[in-house]
Amino acid sequence: MYLGIDLGTSAVKTVLVDDAQRVIASQSRPLTISSPRAGYSEQDPVQWIDATFATLDALKASHGKELAAVKGIGLSGQMHGATLLDASSRPLRPCILWNDGRSAAECRVLEQRWPALRTITGNKAMPGFTAPKLLWIAAHEPEIFAATKLVVLPKAYLRLVLSGEAIEDVSDASGTLWLDAARRDWSDTSLAATGLSRDQMPRLVEGCAPATTLRGELARRWGMTKPPVIAGGAGDNPAGAVGIGAVQPGTAFVTLGTSGALLAPTSTIAANPDRAVHTFCHAIPGMWIQAGAILSAASCLAWAARLFGVTEAELLAPLGSRPRAPSPVSFLPYLAGERTPHDDPVVRGMLDGLSHGTDRETIVQAVLEGVAFALADCRDALAGAGIAIAEADVIGGGSRSSFWLSVLANVLNVPVHRFAGGETGAAFGAARLGRLAVTGEAIATVCTRPQRVETFEPDSGLTDAYAERLPAWRELYRARH
Repeated sequence: MYLGIDLGTSAVKTVLVDDAQRVIASQSRPLTISSPRAGYSEQDPVQWIDATFATLDALKASHGKELAAVKGIGLSGQMHGATLLDASSRPLRPCILWNDGRSAAECRVLEQRWPALRTITGNKAMPGFTAPKLLWIAAHEPEIFAATKLVVLPKAYLRLVLSGEAIEDVSDASGTLWLDAARRDWSDTSLAATGLSRDQMPRLVEGCAPATTLRGELARRWGMTKPPVIAGGAGDNPAGAVGIGAVQPGTAFVTLGTSGALLAPTSTIAANPDRAVHTFCHAIPGMWIQAGAILSAASCLAWAARLFGVTEAELLAPLGSRPRAPSPVSFLPYLAGERTPHDDPVVRGMLDGLSHGTDRETIVQAVLEGVAFALADCRDALAGAGIAIAEADVIGGGSRSSFWLSVLANVLNVPVHRFAGGETGAAFGAARLGRLAVTGEAIATVCTRPQRVETFEPDSGLTDAYAERLPAWRELYRARH
């Protein structure tokens, strides 16, 4: 038996997976975000621990025998969050999250201090990444910066609590701007540019490597026969790739979670930082992931549900399974700013084309289409790095909507595929990494592709209609600048 724990932005999800790679049980607990000022996004690390422990306590109550047999644990987590710890490994302040936009000025400072940043990291300095956040802390909270003895990402903090060791995997570390992406090691020059050193960083491992073991007292709490191995794990998107078997070049997938992305594994780095394409080490040794990332995806649907005072399911039900034509209303999904291709933390969303005849369904369709258009921007940015997308698998909570996947297939003009259980892809991928760390099996043997349960093919009439709408949709952003 193996455990996968995904420390997301909106929830912690834990899955229990058997040797046949069947999900035996799962548990989830919600998380909340605080925004003390406009553009700020923070989370209390105590929440992560409480939520994780609650999922494991629940699994012990419902599947105690299976939990006792767990041999390996894999961790997945939201990327980029700056968790600052003191000499006793206690958080000094709330974690600054991936969708926090406060450090735009510090990004410019960082690139001036280290002109080789884009070449070494494969990325452009953007406020979502971790390093600019530390420059902001140094400038605005110098007493906290001075007290910082260790900087970890969210899942590394969880691992520290679970094991007592500060360890990070190279995929998650790629999103800090402190990693030399080609060497898969910390860059001392980058760390120095932010006033830090290697001594303040966790030890690095590959995602499928054994990293540590669960504390004995926690193993006893959850009735485990002996402390399981904890794997290196992965950032949420690389873990999602492992979960759907996207471990070779030529595959591509879309994540429709709180944020969204279009990702393609590669055997060499194919960076395009000028268009805000992200370069991450894969959770698989010798592989990388190139990604276009958008800051708001399924969270846009959640926003609309709050606006109308209904559930997301109630919003989607009247739309049916596929669009008949594009919505006459346009939506920019920049509720928290945007990354690919704009790198604009201050831009905000908008609805355009409203009239007296506009109804709820028209607006909801526009919201789904706006996210799909933003992913088309990601597709074109990846094309600038020489990556062509011929088809795409979809994971994340948004993958449950047939209407949304039909829109996506027609906007991207490629077949789009859905898996059973695709909304737990990152947690399942983490469980696979936990297994690999224990067994040392061949990656191809474990990281197989799950069965696709449905394919959404593009329709020529709709693809033409969406292709005609895309330039006007892009013009809405340009008109604001």
